[in-house]
Amino acid sequence: MNAPQLSEQETIRRASLDEMRRRGIEPYPAAEYPVTGYSTEIKETFQDDAPLREVSVAGRVMGRRIMGKASFMELKDSCGRIQVYVNRDEICPGEDKDLYNVVFKKLLDIGDFVGVKGHVFRTKTGEISVHATELTVLGKSLRPLPVVKVKDGVVYDSFDDPELRYRRRYVDLVVNEGVKEIFIKRTKVYNSMREYFNNAGYMEVETPILQSIPGGAAARPFITHHNALDIPLYLRIADELYLKRLIVGGFEGVYEFSKNFRNEGMDRTHNPEFTCMEIYVAYKDYNWMMSFTEKMLEKICLDVNGTTEVKVGDNVINFKAPYPRVTMAQAIKDFTGVDITGMDEDALRKTAKELGIEVDDSMGKGKLIDEIFGEKCEGNYIQPTFIIDYPIEMSPLTKRHRDNPELTERFELMVNGKELANAYSELNDPIDQYERFVEQMRLAEKGDDEAMIIDKDFIRALEYGMPPTSGMGIGMDRLVMLMTGQTTIQEVLFFPQMRPEKKAAAQAESADAE
Repeated sequence: MNAPQLSEQETIRRASLDEMRRRGIEPYPAAEYPVTGYSTEIKETFQDDAPLREVSVAGRVMGRRIMGKASFMELKDSCGRIQVYVNRDEICPGEDKDLYNVVFKKLLDIGDFVGVKGHVFRTKTGEISVHATELTVLGKSLRPLPVVKVKDGVVYDSFDDPELRYRRRYVDLVVNEGVKEIFIKRTKVYNSMREYFNNAGYMEVETPILQSIPGGAAARPFITHHNALDIPLYLRIADELYLKRLIVGGFEGVYEFSKNFRNEGMDRTHNPEFTCMEIYVAYKDYNWMMSFTEKMLEKICLDVNGTTEVKVGDNVINFKAPYPRVTMAQAIKDFTGVDITGMDEDALRKTAKELGIEVDDSMGKGKLIDEIFGEKCEGNYIQPTFIIDYPIEMSPLTKRHRDNPELTERFELMVNGKELANAYSELNDPIDQYERFVEQMRLAEKGDDEAMIIDKDFIRALEYGMPPTSGMGIGMDRLVMLMTGQTTIQEVLFFPQMRPEKKAAAQAESADAE
């Protein structure tokens, strides 16, 4: 295997590493470093007339200004940045001043981790800083950071190529201000939602990721093989059927934040691995769930942003409850002028073609209606809007509508032109559920590779009896996009799925050839 090709800067830094060790300085010490202060807190609490405060801080060196025996460096910790003043005579008292001249001036680089002990003071220019009395190298950086520079309003050396940013998120988080805040808000979204559910008395649970039958959604699964059992297994596409088994088992309300996997396309709002939250509550229906959902989203937006409004691209979205409720048929009529009520499969296929929508013979009524709505209606709903009462062919796990057996008690919440949440009055009639599964198998025989497979154990669970239940699933990545004002899912995933690097792929081929 060939050694990696090093740039000139990488070669210099490795030489600095070796020189540190030759001088008795361990660049990767194992001992704990005691941190007693953080940049933001230090600056917020500093008072000029307060007693001298001794602190110990740690972080990356992000900039240096060397001026003889006195120098300044900018330290970035987990909270922000703070200036550090270093005086040769104080960090090297009574020692060979060469230690300062060589180590601090020549061997220490931007990107290195250091620990600093000293006291807090305000400089003559008014900047709150740490006056160093002791400096410890905590981690040597062997690759130079792409440090962004701004001069006369022009940005230089910016690290803004999405391809590089997503592959090297660890660099993106260091050099691009604001990226870290997105992920801090992501955690706040989860915490707010958990608080809402827990205060309502519902329990967080875990269900299998590896499943013998990929159920609970219409999607193409990833397939793997279990060697010991010698059976195919699927990465879950949804956790719905397992959570409803728990309602059968006697829990009144359960929820799960689940990693789901769908072997489908990737774009600005889809990643093959994504996070979904699903909640199921006994003795409720979809009307109750709509009210529950809109109040939850209003709370989350307030908790994360301090307001019910958030700007996403050119749109200002208001999550203040309540939200409008529009039937699926009315939505299609509003944006196409066509009333699909009572149409059979042939009429729907003809209508779709007349509307310029591409369809094929594998599509049943549900898929055709879904295509019409997706192409002509979905993108028009910018403010939160519940689309309700879906045709039965679109919803194989949903209870029939109490007033119209051709429809189901289902809603999808549309926000910023995309589906955010999907919910039902859950189907708890095992006979009806089995017949719906059979119809799905007919669609699979016609070529629909997203049709559901019959889950006989789930039918058996329903036969033991499930109370009236409402369930709701919400795409957490899309929710975080909305709450942080992002327009691509890759911005809210630490490590989005990407194609292999071309250079890495070529190196792997070369290694295989050898």
